[in-house]
Amino acid sequence: MAFAAFSLCLVALAVVLLLVRRWPWCSCHVCRAYLTGSWSKDFTNLGDWYAHLLRESPTGTVHVHVLGCTVTANPANVEYMLKTNFDNFPKGKTFAALLGDLLGGGIFNVDGDAWRHQRKMASLELGSVAVRSYAFKIIAQELESRLMPLLAGAAGSGEVVDLQDVFRRFSFDTICKISFGLDPGCLEKEMPMSKLADAFDTATRLCAMRGAAASPLLWKMKRLLNVGSERELRNAIKLVDELAAAMIRERRKLGVANSHDLLSRFMASAGDVDVDDKYLRDIVVSFLLAGRDTVSSALTTLFMLLSKNPAVEAAMRAEADGDEGSTPVITYEHLKGLHYTHAVLYENMRMFPPVQFDSKFCAAADVLPDGTYVSGSARVMYHPYAMGRMPSIWGADHGVFRPERWLTGAGGTFVPESLYRYPVFQAGLRVCLGKELAITEMKAVAVAVVRAFDVEVVGESGSAACAPKFVSGLTASVSGGLPVRIRRARNN
Repeated sequence: MAFAAFSLCLVALAVVLLLVRRWPWCSCHVCRAYLTGSWSKDFTNLGDWYAHLLRESPTGTVHVHVLGCTVTANPANVEYMLKTNFDNFPKGKTFAALLGDLLGGGIFNVDGDAWRHQRKMASLELGSVAVRSYAFKIIAQELESRLMPLLAGAAGSGEVVDLQDVFRRFSFDTICKISFGLDPGCLEKEMPMSKLADAFDTATRLCAMRGAAASPLLWKMKRLLNVGSERELRNAIKLVDELAAAMIRERRKLGVANSHDLLSRFMASAGDVDVDDKYLRDIVVSFLLAGRDTVSSALTTLFMLLSKNPAVEAAMRAEADGDEGSTPVITYEHLKGLHYTHAVLYENMRMFPPVQFDSKFCAAADVLPDGTYVSGSARVMYHPYAMGRMPSIWGADHGVFRPERWLTGAGGTFVPESLYRYPVFQAGLRVCLGKELAITEMKAVAVAVVRAFDVEVVGESGSAACAPKFVSGLTASVSGGLPVRIRRARNN
């Protein structure tokens, strides 16, 4: 009883300190809107509100004082943070604390030598021709043996399916095969839900809630007392740890020699150095975060947009079938030549990036190129979701889904934008190493599905005027899923 009373007093003190520090001394409309949630009266998502604030700002930068955060959609600031003065904008100890329970010492959660070492190893492996060939073979097999038969069954029965759930299962199967050489079978006929996938979903959602809290005292106190969301998070991470350990044991039992999966190659590349299970566990979780949710998020919003833009879908189908309608086999080389499809993918992620924002912490007081002063240890967030909605970057038609904006090369070929104007895959020294693999997987799925099926989004998500509502998380997922009706394409 004494301990409980003491704990309640600490919680009460934390709330009082929060109110004293945040509410009375910051009466600006931005902070009040954030704390009260009044922004939701006019905007579907928090990201839409940020985009509005950043469009209204002359510099494309705003302060959210209650979070101790500077938010920017200014490409010059992004380049300064991710390239010019990279060392002064690390992930930081605060970020490591937010995600440390889940990501541990993985590449997405560390700085300095630990980050450089992991990045060097990952770059060598992901840049390997053998790994890329191995990965594409797995993607093609998963498409042919599981995804396409599942969608064909749905087309035959006329049932409504949650396409977001289907893509999450597909990407979970493929990333587990590519990264660990193991098959969870989430897209089998009985659609089993992997315990690891379920626990991982819970952990990422609750970690994101930590970052959105007005004060870290709140979640740290709940963690200390092991109550509420922090107790749920602890249980989820415990399960992730147990299943990751089982994966590592299984991989060791099967052996790593002559294996092309990434975990085996990481084990083998260590040579005679004994790599401990904690290090390997953090690699497992990092691969899952990088390769599962991002791909499924992008594919979900892609088919949501295609359902509302049938002319774009028809153009993709025509390009994939070739000039003579010969329906060429989907190969890596064939996919590379699909410039319009490439543009569609990039335009989709411009409007709906899988990772809607990313944060750094300013190590020493600095001034951003737009003149914004940032104090030492302050959080600085660049916002790809808002950047995709900035007329200063994309013009007056920034709200229009128009793939042609990317086809500015000779003969209408795809030309990428500067990564500092389009930081969907990050940029600079932390640019995503799995970018090409992710694009290849998304292209393969998009081409295979568009060729064979017409996908109609049903319910509110299918309305041309309805903006999708996203669930809070480390990656964007559509609230309520994406219910669709599948039909055989008219030319099949």
